Amino acid sequence: MQQHSVSTHNDLKNLFQRPFQGIGDVIHQYPMKINPFVAKLIVNDPDGPLYRQYIPDIEEVNDAIGTDDPLSESLQSPVKQIIHRYPDRVVFLISNTCPSFCRFCMRKRFIGKQPQVSKDEIKEGLDYISKNLGISEVILSGGDPFMQTDQLLLYILGQLKQFSHIQIIRIHSRIPILMPEKITPELISQLRDYHPIYINLHINHAKEITNAAQATIENLSNAGFPLGSQTVLLKGINDNPDVMMHLMKRLLSLRIRPYYIHQMDDTQGTRHFQTSIETGIHIMECLRGHMSGMGVPHFMIDLPGGGGKIPLLPEYVRKHSKSKWVFKNYEGKIIEWNSHINE
Repeated sequence: MQQHSVSTHNDLKNLFQRPFQGIGDVIHQYPMKINPFVAKLIVNDPDGPLYRQYIPDIEEVNDAIGTDDPLSESLQSPVKQIIHRYPDRVVFLISNTCPSFCRFCMRKRFIGKQPQVSKDEIKEGLDYISKNLGISEVILSGGDPFMQTDQLLLYILGQLKQFSHIQIIRIHSRIPILMPEKITPELISQLRDYHPIYINLHINHAKEITNAAQATIENLSNAGFPLGSQTVLLKGINDNPDVMMHLMKRLLSLRIRPYYIHQMDDTQGTRHFQTSIETGIHIMECLRGHMSGMGVPHFMIDLPGGGGKIPLLPEYVRKHSKSKWVFKNYEGKIIEWNSHINE
């Protein structure tokens, strides 16, 4: 097994002993990177859910419908690495790279195409946060925040903790899944100095939770980090109620609170991953009532043009008047509820 990341057409051909016709053009437009840990998982399970998430597909360059910045993040970026969409919180992009490049990434426009975020850019972002006292929450994202050096990550956390208006820090990461060895016991011990830190993990399929990933997740949980998950609804990978229910139950068993299932953003080069909204709503209907409510995430769509996230819900309310409501429960039964409240 090669010990460097898979990043070229030849790397891919040598790994799978297949020609991968036309993939060079895809990689030229949308860089490929698959770290050794993930590459080994794919080789050992070539028909598994990780293959399509990381192996380039000619459909990426045949997609002429999507847009490169569907959420208009660039228009909500007052300084280079900050996205300020909501009044009380910002996304701080402290990294421009990941251990492996997801082919469905909402930030395909720059992941793998730009140098790593510099310390000067980090300082510019910190300066913006320090001067905007209405910001109470900072979400560290990227790329993957843990791709920065431990020293720089700890520096950022230390600076944020000095701002009295910052109450909550979140780290959004896929590294505990894709590169679990990066989250060392020493780093976890150092991160504890900056509690409370919430860590949201991006997990799309139960097969991604390897023994090594589980050990890292347990170390984080045991160190007091509240863990949540975000899952992207992906065609042919997890757009199935049984697959999604298995994932959510697995997450709960590891003390990870399922947070969001995301409807795919309309990012150029990702149309072959996209499902209908109806598919996601059907999955939510299947989850509700058939597993613990703690394991039922919100099904969210991030509206184009920077409109923000809204939940998508099954229609449990069928009709209502001032005195009577009619509901459909998780079994599909229609049940009336009479209101005796006069307002």
